[in-house]
Formats: sequence, C-alpha cells, structure tokens
Amino acid sequence: MKYFSKAMIGLDLTEMDDILIEKTIVFLKFLGIDKCYFVHVAKDLAIPQEILDNYPDLLAPGDESLEAMIKDKLTHHQFPENMEMEVFCEEGDHPLDTFLRWAKIKDVDLIIMGRKETLDGSGSLAKGIAKKAPCSILMLQEKRAPGLPKKIMIPTDFSEHNHMIYSFGERISDELHAELLPVHMYTVPHGYSKTGKSFEEFAEIMKENAKKDFQKFVSRHNHPELECHCVLNDNQGDGKVLLDEANELGVDMILLGSRGKSKSAAILLGSVAEKLVMVNNVLPMLIFKKKGETMGFFDALFRI
Repeated sequence: MKYFSKAMIGLDLTEMDDILIEKTIVFLKFLGIDKCYFVHVAKDLAIPQEILDNYPDLLAPGDESLEAMIKDKLTHHQFPENMEMEVFCEEGDHPLDTFLRWAKIKDVDLIIMGRKETLDGSGSLAKGIAKKAPCSILMLQEKRAPGLPKKIMIPTDFSEHNHMIYSFGERISDELHAELLPVHMYTVPHGYSKTGKSFEEFAEIMKENAKKDFQKFVSRHNHPELECHCVLNDNQGDGKVLLDEANELGVDMILLGSRGKSKSAAILLGSVAEKLVMVNNVLPMLIFKKKGETMGFFDALFRI
C-alpha cells in the first residue's frame, strides 16, 4: 500500500546521518517512497576545519563538497540504486524556514528527521519541523534498532479529526500485522470534591466514561474489538505521561496527528502532541498530517 511518494530526509553532517540513512532504508518499501531528497541546511556552508583536515583534497565550493560527502554516505550504506534521489545543501539565516520552503518547493509527502539521545545536538530543528511541517513527519531515534513497528500506540481523544488518524493507524497495523494500542489520557477536573466523591472515586468515573466514549468512537472503524488504555494524568507533564505509558506498553512506534480543529490549523500540532514531541527521543514517531488540508495555511505563513 502506498502512503508517501516523495520524502525529504534532513541531515546534519554528524554521526546521526549514518544512523538515519540505515533506518530510512528499512521504511522505504513499506511507505511506498519513490523519490528521496537528502537535504542539509545550515546558516553557513563553509566546510568545518575538522572536515578539511580529514579530506585535504577538497577544493570544490562548500555546497558541492558537502553534497559529495552525503552521496558517499549513501553509497557506503548501500542505499537502493533504483531509488530516485537528489542531494542538496542550502545556506540560510533561518534553517527551519529554509527547510520548510524546500519541503513546499519539492512538494514532499513525508519529512524524515533524526532524534538524538546521546549524540550532541539540541534537536531544535527537528522539533520545529514537527510542529510546522506541511506534510507528515517520521522521526527516527538514535538508539532504537532499525525495524518496522510491531506495537503502535495512538493517542486518542475521540475527536472527529482523530478518526482520520485512527483509520491511518489501522491501515498500518493491518499491513504490518502490528498491534494497535489506543491510549487516552484523562484528568480529574478541579472541584471534584464538591460532588462528594473522593479523588480516586471521581478518577474511576472519568475512566469509565472515557471507555464508553471510546466504544462509540471505535464502532466506526474496522477493529471495534480493540480496547483503549486509559491513563490518568495527575498533575504531570502531558508528554511525560504518554511517553511513560508507551514504555509501559512496550510499543515501538507512536502515531500522532495534527491539531485538526480546522483545515487552517491542521498544519500545527496540538499542545499535547507538541509536548510529546519535546520529550520523546527514544521511540520512533510518525506524525500524520493530511497534506491537502495544510498547504494553503502553509502558504499563508510565508506571506506574514
């Protein structure tokens, strides 16, 4: 089944590139990717001195030399020769804006980025892209061994937009024969004590209500037999609660969606999803965005 035709892979010319290339190769066939753009964006494309020390024969301009280095990496990792590819390095004062502009110019369906766990780097570019990209994003983590997912967690809020993400998750899990694990995070509202119930009693009421809402939600899908894992957030960070639950369930991928309150907002992540992106550098994460709904708003961003 074809999900994404054109993918843009962000590289930073560090050890993470080798890890990301290896992991990307695993996903190519499954995701239906026909063309890959390998992109490095920096404020200054001057070749670092340590690279010049290791490659003293480099005489070409910075962008051409760096592109040649990336192509060597792809050859070294035996990136499929039948895959249509382009490699380019761009310079810009605002790397995030430059990267997103190229995503629009190339009309890509998927952006693939690496997330570091122990390697140096803040991950700010990857986080910014996850928040603002006009298409779906696959974030592949440093330490996780390459492989397709067998247990997929999908945070579920029972909203109308969530149906699209859930349907996408079902398609993935069916094709991979992977287990789909819906997770709903709930809280106990302030003022619960005025009802005469204890915190624990009202938490149980909220949990049972969430289970009923999920049954209504899932009845519209192909796997109504699935149960939702309901997790209580008792004044903790939303992202941490979901990541802890993912680790508890032993999942190997998280599937998220964009905000979806309106077509114009579908490009941006909701606050809970954004917080999960901020804290998760250990589990692969696919952020699904319906591309056609986001491009108009994306155009508007660059006219501001």
